Amino acid sequence: MALPDDVRAEILAGHVITAPAPLPKHSKAQRALGRFVGGPFDDDHDHGGPGGWWIFVEVDVQFGQHDIVRPDLSGWCRDRLTDPGEQRPITVTPDWVCEILSPSTATRDKVAKRKLYAEHHVRHYWIVDVDSRTLEAFVLDDQGWRLVDSYDDTSVVRIPPFESVELTISRLFLPVARAHEP
Repeated sequence: MALPDDVRAEILAGHVITAPAPLPKHSKAQRALGRFVGGPFDDDHDHGGPGGWWIFVEVDVQFGQHDIVRPDLSGWCRDRLTDPGEQRPITVTPDWVCEILSPSTATRDKVAKRKLYAEHHVRHYWIVDVDSRTLEAFVLDDQGWRLVDSYDDTSVVRIPPFESVELTISRLFLPVARAHEP
């Protein structure tokens, strides 16, 4: 709590973990998901989209005294989180979390945070890997995380909990670099 607001930090199992600012390829995926998911489900609420959600980028979410994390994107059904404007950290468990892997966070996102999200009943968890240009979607059931499916950048799909819109996976990533011919 003593860290300045501009320091990117999380608390996992009571340990303070800081992270560098994201690379552009990470930021691109984060912004694209904010647009393609957040647009229809949050921004267009009461304006023609399916609505019904709050979709936030990097807000603090508290899962207990020793676990305050900052997912890349997180979403709540509006009927569960009615007035989020001044909350920090948010203490209501998200309905959906998306983590975008980077070298400094990949293991933490795929192991420790995935376990934390299951323990606290986050229903949907997406993992985006910008290097392999993939998205994995999981749903929590009585047995734990169940893989809905894995998608590569050729996929055009409808993924729970946002299946009412089509998502073109390639639009989450920077264009593939082309080799320059001599």
